[in-house]
Amino acid sequence: MKLLTKESKMYSILFNKCPKCHIGKFWATNNPLKNMLFNTRNSCKTCENCSLAYELEIGFWYGSMYVSYAISVAVMVMFWTLTSFFFPLINIFNEILIIVIAILIVSPLNYHISRLIWINFFIKYTPSDNY
Repeated sequence: MKLLTKESKMYSILFNKCPKCHIGKFWATNNPLKNMLFNTRNSCKTCENCSLAYELEIGFWYGSMYVSYAISVAVMVMFWTLTSFFFPLINIFNEILIIVIAILIVSPLNYHISRLIWINFFIKYTPSDNY
């Protein structure tokens, strides 16, 4: 199976698609900044194509915090490595400042992607002939 075919979970995550049908949108817009600031998840909270309810149970989205934490740690390690490699004489406080700014800049994308990753852990792609 190829990485970005319609049947793959990566397709749903990268292209903002419903994890069940890969046709409907998960977020109302592809802009992560709008999704984070205005909570523009689909207003009916279901897929317009397959009618999948995105909130599987009460408190379902708390688990996406763990995915978000892992993404944040990866970003911090990446920026720490880059600043240590390219600027070896930089002050530790400036290095921490750069990492914090990077986390703040990436946070809308982190919010957007972490929820898509989390729901894709639990929902399997089903071809459209079943609905």
